[in-house]
Amino acid sequence: MLVSTALVLLMTPALALLYGGLVRGKNALNTMLMSFSALAFVGVGWALLGYTLAFGDGGPWLGGLRHALLQGVGLEAKGTIPHLLFLAFQGTFAIIAAALVSGAIVERMRFPAYLAFLILWGLLVYAPLAHWVWGGGFLGALGALDFAGGTVVHINAGVAGLVAALVLGPRKDYGRQAILPHNIPLSLLGAALLWFGWFGFNGGSALAANGIATLAFANTFLAPMATLVVWLLLDLFRTGKATAVGTATAIVVGLVAVTPAAGFVSPLSALVLGAFSAFPSYFALLLRARTRLDDSLDVFAAHGVAGMVGALLTGILAEKAWSGAADGLLFGNPAQLGVQALTVGVAALYSALATFVLLKAIALLTPLRTSPKEEGLGLDVTQHGEEAYASGEGAVLVLPEAAPPALKPKGGKA
Repeated sequence: MLVSTALVLLMTPALALLYGGLVRGKNALNTMLMSFSALAFVGVGWALLGYTLAFGDGGPWLGGLRHALLQGVGLEAKGTIPHLLFLAFQGTFAIIAAALVSGAIVERMRFPAYLAFLILWGLLVYAPLAHWVWGGGFLGALGALDFAGGTVVHINAGVAGLVAALVLGPRKDYGRQAILPHNIPLSLLGAALLWFGWFGFNGGSALAANGIATLAFANTFLAPMATLVVWLLLDLFRTGKATAVGTATAIVVGLVAVTPAAGFVSPLSALVLGAFSAFPSYFALLLRARTRLDDSLDVFAAHGVAGMVGALLTGILAEKAWSGAADGLLFGNPAQLGVQALTVGVAALYSALATFVLLKAIALLTPLRTSPKEEGLGLDVTQHGEEAYASGEGAVLVLPEAAPPALKPKGGKA
């Protein structure tokens, strides 16, 4: 579990590489810092308040404040592992969930507003939903199956990204010129490290080194492979070309789809789930590209849609013989699919409404978007005073609009 926690923490820097390579060079650092800053702001918020709201003793809607400020979180057992380790492991999930949202609003959101969003979203959106499913809340009591976060992390983040993209509006160049990734090999590296970290994400969610962890590990191994096979074939049949960006996207889609099912389905079912999950996300990407919706890095298609598909397929393919938890529709328990559908609907609705209200509240205090001029110069320089790739002629200098006149030396001559 110590290693699994470290692997899941690595997923957020891996996400920074994936997202950072997919944007223009002038926004690479800003995009990557959106993920890295989640490590700090969401992580501290989780330790001080988010954890107790999600996993503290409470009612069906929210945990209590017993563990606020890390009170009562020590080396005593929490299930099969020390309590402090359980807090850290679950904290890595909260961090990457918030970081995922950034892919929908890259290249245009002011960094201070984004930091405020990170803190509040982790506390007010992620923590309640985690409580409902995993912390003793009403969805868990109904029998919702979400092994490692298909609902809590991916549907939640995907829907939040969709809402955030709608609230902020499209980038100023969107639809007027091609906006191309500046470093696709960087994104492939990020996808590879995400897959590596995902073994901790899913395997670690068994909270023990046992057979269920092995099942989740193996399914995390198999499902993305099947997704990638189908995705590449779809690309080849549609355009005659298989793309590297498509490859990175397919890996993520397969990983997302198997996440809710990882410890509940057989390895063969994981292959079926991975193969099927390629279709909805693939065509959601194509559909989004024909609209004015600027979900910049397709967070909703890759995480929201794939998370929904995975959650529903869990209700169809789950086998009690493998997991000891519950059977799905194909194994004599059609009611499980209904529970899964309800869970998907509740998660999507709450995430959408809460994210919308949160962004509108932040906008009352500080602007959400950069100015058109700042967006044109790039957010690396305007938000951070740095450039990812300095040219041989030096960095861009950003001076105040009304710079004071230069002082003349004594004697009146310049």
